[in-house]
Amino acid sequence: MVMVQDQNKNMVMAAYFHIVSIVVILVVSCPSSTFSFSVESFLQCMKLNTETIVPFSSCFYTPENSTSFSSFLQSSAQNLRYLLPSAPKPQFIFTPLHETHVQAAVICSKTLNIHLRIRSGGHDYEGLSYVSQIQQPFIILDLSKLRLVTVDIQSNTAWVQAGATVGEAYYRIYQKSNTHGFPAGLCSSLGIGGHITGGAYGSMMRKYGLGADNVIDARIVDVNGRVVDRQGMGEDVFWAIRGGGGGSFGIILSWKLNLVPVPSTVTVFTVPKTLEEGGTKILHRWQQVAPNIDEDLFIRVIISKGNSTVSTAYNALFLGDANRLLNIMKKDFPELGLTRKDCIETSWIKSVLYIAGYPITTPAEVLLQGKSLFKNYFKAKSDFVKEAIPETGLEGLWKRVLEEEGPLMIWNPFGGMMGKISESEIPFPHRKGVSFMIQYLTSWQDGEKKTEKHMDWIRKLYNYMMPYVSMFPRGAYVNYRDLDLGMNKNSNTSFLEAAYWGTKYFKDNFNRLVKVKTKVDPDNFFRHEQSIPPLPLSLRKGTTGPI
Repeated sequence: MVMVQDQNKNMVMAAYFHIVSIVVILVVSCPSSTFSFSVESFLQCMKLNTETIVPFSSCFYTPENSTSFSSFLQSSAQNLRYLLPSAPKPQFIFTPLHETHVQAAVICSKTLNIHLRIRSGGHDYEGLSYVSQIQQPFIILDLSKLRLVTVDIQSNTAWVQAGATVGEAYYRIYQKSNTHGFPAGLCSSLGIGGHITGGAYGSMMRKYGLGADNVIDARIVDVNGRVVDRQGMGEDVFWAIRGGGGGSFGIILSWKLNLVPVPSTVTVFTVPKTLEEGGTKILHRWQQVAPNIDEDLFIRVIISKGNSTVSTAYNALFLGDANRLLNIMKKDFPELGLTRKDCIETSWIKSVLYIAGYPITTPAEVLLQGKSLFKNYFKAKSDFVKEAIPETGLEGLWKRVLEEEGPLMIWNPFGGMMGKISESEIPFPHRKGVSFMIQYLTSWQDGEKKTEKHMDWIRKLYNYMMPYVSMFPRGAYVNYRDLDLGMNKNSNTSFLEAAYWGTKYFKDNFNRLVKVKTKVDPDNFFRHEQSIPPLPLSLRKGTTGPI
């Protein structure tokens, strides 16, 4: 306990009582407890367990201050489906300013039996970082104020706090060097804390692998409220947090990234093709080429509906100049018809903006804006594909795409380094033999009115694709959470359900993740709808030793 100095007492207590002027009693739905807590008791506990004075007025958002509470709750949330009035809301949001605040929040949440949700960027597709459908009341620990990025070019490393966005990390690297980068996500407003916990694929993964493949250390708060690094947490936990999904093993405070070399000149392009321009045959050819072409080249396909047809856009990053790119394309993918005027030579940081959808002339400083301004109602799913989908399969797909108002698919090629890393190196297992990943998405702006219609469409599309995608298991990407696959509950039956979606996300690595979870968080404190479950008590014999 650190005593508050006398001259600070009045200031702290005034702010304290302002926050808790209306005390909300929270009854926790824990099977073994009927303990209740209040905002006041949480703040008192925080005061006793933090080494730094918490400025209550700036760190807590409560429903009593409805304007700021609602605004901050919605600030980084992407999916409006989980911001409807009917969606469960947290009792309050705590925004730590220091690692010790995170420690105290874990200790106090355990002491008071408070269900805790952790949010870094707010991009969780099913709102798991800011909504709880399985346990209420709950609170949100929002890490958005922990966003320091420290780059050391001499050692080719950077420490990035969990609340920083991917774009901020890229920009800080760029400030120090135009020949260093990091192979993570394409969306610049992703919170890096959660992003890497799922693997973190991006436009350089064919050259360097996933973001999680390039993490060399981390700092987390464990279930006991300790801050530990790689050595302190042990290799099993360090393995689990790099691709095993967020919210299961601890709270990520920061990642230590291994920076990768990038050329001073890279090339980007986008070539659109409609069905009337031979889009079906070109996409069929892309499936054979994109995973096997030069690993410096990443060509994804963005598929949408427009003007009563299906549009395919070939959006690419090449780690080199336009002349070398054109030679590769002429040899391996002439069907696309890439020309010199399609190619834009630029810097790596500008390519980040281009791939994220910004005009190439956009100043790099836009990456510092942090939160995405784009929000809508949406539902997404994912698949991994090993064999080329035949043209007849594509033609059936187009019929279904044309039935929906706002369909979108993104096909991301694998191969290269992705196929050279073992499936068990980190929990992300979709490696050798995977040609590409599909993200399916439908979005709409009319709220709850047509939700079922859009949800029904994407589920039918997903069923249609079954013969063409990976099987046994049918894979899914954990960063594209899909609650259609099932949810966690506290029972042996739900453990079997978790194994169903768990093997889709992690294949055989799910078993090791469960063992790690059982060892370090047997009481399942870090928990959400699709967190890694510990083994049921009846199955725990022999799980306490080495993993």
